[in-house]
Amino acid sequence: MSSSSPFGGRLAQAFPTLPKGETVASYETYAEAQAAVDRLAKAEFPVKELAIVGTDLTSVERITGKLTWGRVAGGGALSGAWFGLFLGLLFFIFAPSGPTLGILGAAVLIGAGFGMVFGLVSYSINRRRRDFTSVMQVLATRYAIIAEPQHVDRARNVLGVDAPPAATQTGGGWSTGWSSRDDAARSNASATPVVDAPTATAGPAAPGAPAEGSGEEGRPLTYGEALDAERRAKAREAAARAAEQRAAAEQAAREAAAAEASAPADSTVEPPNSDTERPRD
Repeated sequence: MSSSSPFGGRLAQAFPTLPKGETVASYETYAEAQAAVDRLAKAEFPVKELAIVGTDLTSVERITGKLTWGRVAGGGALSGAWFGLFLGLLFFIFAPSGPTLGILGAAVLIGAGFGMVFGLVSYSINRRRRDFTSVMQVLATRYAIIAEPQHVDRARNVLGVDAPPAATQTGGGWSTGWSSRDDAARSNASATPVVDAPTATAGPAAPGAPAEGSGEEGRPLTYGEALDAERRAKAREAAARAAEQRAAAEQAAREAAAAEASAPADSTVEPPNSDTERPRD
C-alpha cells in the first residue's frame, strides 16, 4: 500500500519532486529554518510532514588560500601517511608476527613519501590552470518550511508566526511569504501614506529590463534572463543597422539610375579627314 503523503514513500524517493503544501514560515538562513523544525519536534509535532525548501539557489565558491610548493608537499605527505598507516594496520591484523612497530613506521614513511611526490607532480601539471584552493557551496536566498494544510495552523502556533502570503509554485521554484520578523516592517510600510510620483515619459527599455505590462516589474531578473534580454537587444540593434544599410544601398542605386536617365546621349565625334582640302594661300 502506497503512502498518500507527498513527503514520503518509495515513489517520492525514486522520482524527486517539490513538496506540496502551505508555507508555515520563511527564514533567511538554513540554521534558522533548522532551529524552527527543532522547536516543532520538541513540541511533539509530526515533523515527517514538514519540508525545508530553499529558493533562488546560488553557487558560491569560497577561496581558502593560495597553493604553494610547501603546502602541496605537506598535504600530500599527510594524505600518504594516513594511507600508509591504513596499509600497515591491515598487514598487522592479518600477519601479526614480526616487529609490528617497525612495519607500521615503515608503512607510514613510505606512504608519506609517495603522497608527497604525487602531490608535487600533480601541482606542477595543474599549476597554471588553478593556483588556489577553494570550497564550493550551494546557498539559497530564503528557506521556507512547507507543511500539509491540516498541520499548518498548529505549526504556526508553536512557532508564534502569522500566516504569510499564499505560496505559489512556479517554474522557477517556490514563491514563499516572509518570516515573523518581517511582519512589523511590512505593516509599517502599509500604514505609511503613499504619494504618487509624476509619471515620466516612457523611453526605450534598457537591456535586461522587464517589458511593460508583463507583470514582472517587482521581480528582479535572473542572470540567465538578463543575458537573454541583452542578446535580444543586440539582435534588434543589428537588424536595425542592416535595414539602414539596405535602405542606403537602395537609395544610392535609385540616384545612380536617375542620373543615367537624365544624362544626354553621347554625341559621335568624327575624326578629321586627312583628305580634306587645305585652304589655299
